[in-house]
Amino acid sequence: MSVNFDDFEVFFLILVRISGFMFTAPFFSLRNVPIRVKTGLAIFITFILVFTIPSEPLEYIGVIGFGILVVEEAIIGVVIGFFANIAHYIINFAGKFIDMEIGFSMVNQLDPTTSIQSTITANLYSYLVILLMMVTNLHHYFLKAIVDTFQVIPVGQVNINPMIYQLMVRFMSEYLIIGFRIVLPIFGAILLVNAILGILAKIAPQMNMFVIGMQLKLLVGLFVLTLVIELIPSVADFIFNEMIEMIKSSIEFFK
Repeated sequence: MSVNFDDFEVFFLILVRISGFMFTAPFFSLRNVPIRVKTGLAIFITFILVFTIPSEPLEYIGVIGFGILVVEEAIIGVVIGFFANIAHYIINFAGKFIDMEIGFSMVNQLDPTTSIQSTITANLYSYLVILLMMVTNLHHYFLKAIVDTFQVIPVGQVNINPMIYQLMVRFMSEYLIIGFRIVLPIFGAILLVNAILGILAKIAPQMNMFVIGMQLKLLVGLFVLTLVIELIPSVADFIFNEMIEMIKSSIEFFK
């Protein structure tokens, strides 16, 4: 086995793309995963790829030219991982919407995976989806996806399409629709409870509907949430398909 300076350049560019993906992709970007583990896994994968993937001689002029190649490789890794990870935040959005409906919106707690304040149901849904992601080996698919990008987009031949923002705009329109579909059972039940409370307020105005409504919404919301919790695998499957579609679409913009 012989190693020259050109091989080191290719190794460094592969490492940059893998590292960018590793620090933004679902599951791997969690703060619970130590940085040493992410770095070690990125270097290990790079060592395997540098001797297995076909690579052409790099074409650049001076240090600035090589720096541009490094930035391009970092961008493609970060963007692919980010577009896959952003689909996971649909669950967080749906959980916050559910808590707002049943009265848990003021109960915030620190999510250790993202280090941001989140609601109870949002954390519950998030952990369940991550668990299903690990059980179904979807994280293996993410690794395979970033490895396959070297076949579609060789090292040093990244073409950044400025129209990639269209993918983000399209996803944001689907973001609200998918999130509301997840919330729909809870939203429908609470809407029915509000209608009943409105009728009771007209029939018996002496009753304090504010006090009754808070407890009734909580009980109905938890009851419906218990019934629809079995639909989490279907929701997770839908989210996973969205992640896969986002990865494929983002790669198309760099070809």
